[in-house]
Amino acid sequence: MRRFERWYGAGPLQLVVVLVSFAVAGYAGVRLLAGDWQGVVVWFIGAALVQDLVLIPLYSLADRALRALPGVARGGWINALRVPAALSGLLLLVWFPLILGPPARYSGATALPGGVFLTRWLLITAGLFAVAIAWRATRSLRGSSIRANGAYRRKRKRLVR
Repeated sequence: MRRFERWYGAGPLQLVVVLVSFAVAGYAGVRLLAGDWQGVVVWFIGAALVQDLVLIPLYSLADRALRALPGVARGGWINALRVPAALSGLLLLVWFPLILGPPARYSGATALPGGVFLTRWLLITAGLFAVAIAWRATRSLRGSSIRANGAYRRKRKRLVR
């Protein structure tokens, strides 16, 4: 067993989980490619190029701009903005055909008019940012009250002695 873990780098259960996940992904890929395999291949290549040539430079610029704002990088506020932005971007990446205006074939499949997806994505994005900012504000207030309470206790101990 130790020899296997040294050779593989993890236990046998992890290997089984990885192999099962590859099998499920392979099955999903075969089912996905059965209908329009050229479209799927073009989408994957396009997504990889857009990710590498457009999105990563935009992520970097946005992160640099956030870090330049006073007080944002300090106190964990930057992650309260990064996480909802990343989740919103992931939702946009996955559902962009519907969000940007679904083709007729999607409207028939979803039984929803085209305009609802953009509105829903914007509402989800606003909700993600609201929850993240409220969570961070609560943590900041709790942290400042704990620090203030600790300073009060230390001062009181000195006065009592």
